[in-house]
Amino acid sequence: MDQIPSDQLQLNQIPGADATEGELIRFAHTFNGYEAFGSFEACAEIANRGDHSSLDHLRACLFFEARRWRHFGEDPDPQTLAEWHELVDKIRSKVAARKS
Repeated sequence: MDQIPSDQLQLNQIPGADATEGELIRFAHTFNGYEAFGSFEACAEIANRGDHSSLDHLRACLFFEARRWRHFGEDPDPQTLAEWHELVDKIRSKVAARKS
């Protein structure tokens, strides 16, 4: 999937509540947190703080966590997948609120 700027993200592009790990990872990579915030370090700081203050911050958290697990070389555990689903739910809520 290509990158999608947050201001162009549509609800139908966001995975549903039953999304698989692969679907979540593909969606995470529609946003490059390193580019959006200028560096690996800036993106890491947002993700490590759990900063959910904006749509871009939420997407950076999901992107960084997907990258983190890729570098672990392991599949994410069930708790991590649940956290990814929570991030996606918050992303969906932000996008839906934009339409109101």
